[in-house]
Amino acid sequence: MELTAVATGEVVILNGPPRAGKTSIARALQDAPGSPWITLGVDAAMRMTPAHFLPGVGLRPGGERPDLEPFIRAHFAALYDSVAAHARHGLNVAMDLSGHDAYPRPLGVHRDGALRLAGLPVLFAGVHCPLPVILQRRRDAGYLSAEAGEATTEPVLRWQREAHTPGLYDIEFDTSERSPAECASAIIDRLASGPPGTAFWRAWPPWPLAHGSHPR
Repeated sequence: MELTAVATGEVVILNGPPRAGKTSIARALQDAPGSPWITLGVDAAMRMTPAHFLPGVGLRPGGERPDLEPFIRAHFAALYDSVAAHARHGLNVAMDLSGHDAYPRPLGVHRDGALRLAGLPVLFAGVHCPLPVILQRRRDAGYLSAEAGEATTEPVLRWQREAHTPGLYDIEFDTSERSPAECASAIIDRLASGPPGTAFWRAWPPWPLAHGSHPR
């Protein structure tokens, strides 16, 4: 039997705080004509997580859950490995991410992920949304009451800040100004015309091979 080489799929990492619109953009990519897009990321990872390990990889910046740290490191490693495996089998991947390292102590999960994605085409997309719109989306989804005060919105502010640190992207969107379909179209145009993405590795320089968290 003759083996046929499989072209590597594209990886688009949609990074931003919860309710910024990452999932809607990923769905718009899936609805676009052409090669199929697989969605993987924090949303899917949390759906498969046992209740007593939640929020798992969705732990908010500043979340005091040191008991979850070993699980978070392992699950992020598995998630990045899964993204890489899909791409190496020729499938395009849209990964939703609220990337931060604001744990009680830095875990380096995204620097480790950068090493796991080495050699793959990765476009790092910043998904922005103004705080008032984020808060309204959270109210519409039932996460905030209409009377939510400063104490409730502080974690949302922390997400806004930490998810976009250090803020290096190949392409950026404000979802209060552009529809998911428009964002998806801009991504597809960028993938077709270039240049290739470099921002993910600049934002999260991979761990040196001597570091204990590199893939084994």
